[in-house]
Amino acid sequence: MELILKYFPNLTDLQIKQLAQLQALYEDWNLKINVVSRKDIDELYLRHVLHSLGIAKIQSFLPGSKILDVGTGGGFPGIPLAILFPEVQFHLVDSIGKKIKVVEEVVAGLQLENVKATNARVETVTDKYDFIVSRAVAQMETFVHWVNGKIAKQNLHERRNGILYLKGGDLTDELKVYKNAVIYPLNDFFEEDFYETKSVVYLPLKFKG
Repeated sequence: MELILKYFPNLTDLQIKQLAQLQALYEDWNLKINVVSRKDIDELYLRHVLHSLGIAKIQSFLPGSKILDVGTGGGFPGIPLAILFPEVQFHLVDSIGKKIKVVEEVVAGLQLENVKATNARVETVTDKYDFIVSRAVAQMETFVHWVNGKIAKQNLHERRNGILYLKGGDLTDELKVYKNAVIYPLNDFFEEDFYETKSVVYLPLKFKG
């Protein structure tokens, strides 16, 4: 938790309490349904929670906006972001039922009222969202194809609606077809070695009716 407070010093008491609960909740659920590796559980705040919150260093979500988290796994980046932005609606989707079960239990344990979890393939989701977030579930081209038509027409934020994607490594090849993609290296914000090669990729998307 010290790590989170180092980079997000202005959290409310409730946010601190909810973030602090994550360790015990994930340790407990991980014994029943393995969603996070042993090493990652030991470094949950470094590798999962802070990594998820990297998106918040790039984009602050306005109250009333809607965010879709695709391939959320055990709830990342969606759950930490939902704690940080309690007035924003988050829809967490994963095609693996047992992962969504963990998400639902963690959300219930935290009493988060701004999170909906769905066990489905993202292609079947019909709503529209301001931003779509994810942690490297596929190559960008595949991902863009999956989320086609899920962006809201109205832009609530200064930044145009689109994808905020947590990715690692050299992204030159993968992004060369996307001239308007912007890469934000996370080591500009976080000094830990883990973030040396991690980035948030922002890709604006057009509304499709």
